[in-house]
Amino acid sequence: MKNNHRSTPRFFSMTYEFLEVYLPKQCGRSPHTVESYRDSLSLFRRYILNIIGISIGKFTFEECNRECLLGFMNYLSELKSKPSTRNQRLAALKSYLIFAADKDISLQSIALEVRRVPQCRMPKTEKTIIPEDAMTAILQQPSNTKMGLRDLTIMILLYDSAARLSEVLGLNVSDVVIDGENPYIRVNGKGSKQRIVPISVKTVAHLAQYISVYHAKGSSKTDLLFFTVIKKVVGMMSEGNVERFIKEYARKAKSSCSSVPDHVHPHMFRRTRAT
Repeated sequence: MKNNHRSTPRFFSMTYEFLEVYLPKQCGRSPHTVESYRDSLSLFRRYILNIIGISIGKFTFEECNRECLLGFMNYLSELKSKPSTRNQRLAALKSYLIFAADKDISLQSIALEVRRVPQCRMPKTEKTIIPEDAMTAILQQPSNTKMGLRDLTIMILLYDSAARLSEVLGLNVSDVVIDGENPYIRVNGKGSKQRIVPISVKTVAHLAQYISVYHAKGSSKTDLLFFTVIKKVVGMMSEGNVERFIKEYARKAKSSCSSVPDHVHPHMFRRTRAT
């Protein structure tokens, strides 16, 4: 680390404006994100003071070079930070340096050098899916009741469509087209983008039965395909409710099928179908 004459500004001289003005007011970052950036800068300050041995009032942007940041990443590794966490810390420092370079053009070359510091390699994690026999065992758990019909229909639709849980719960009855040779559901995805998702004949049969029961004449008046009624108020079913009954059905299925994963959640239906 060079410790010669310092011609560039002190590194921490712009942190207040970065954290209190730029991030929340100009970029619209959430308080949680701002706090994460604040933690990253605090950890870096601790590294500079305790490991490098330079006081905060003397450390400059010029001294924040590639070597310095690589040392900081090693420091975080020794603190047992996960690779994803280390990458977040590095991204926060890069953002701060880009902000500083916009304020002071003399810092552009420093910001460019730092931007080339590589992130940690993320270890590949194997995503758990639900084996075929386990899926069959889970789908056999709902009881032969009105609520059991609802739960079974949701799980079958989650698997067959590979749609997100939020997308399935956001369906209206008009989004379900089960007449004709090419049945499908109309899903409203991220960014309010609609897409058409084909569904199988078996799923059509379950949906038709469900609709005949839950949307018959005299039933609760709502456009929502799946809904709950709480104190006579009809509303969208919560994701937590679906997560709860899927977890319970998986627990029961595991007693007769050992291949059922220990922790089953709705997104695994989507992942399993995609796999």
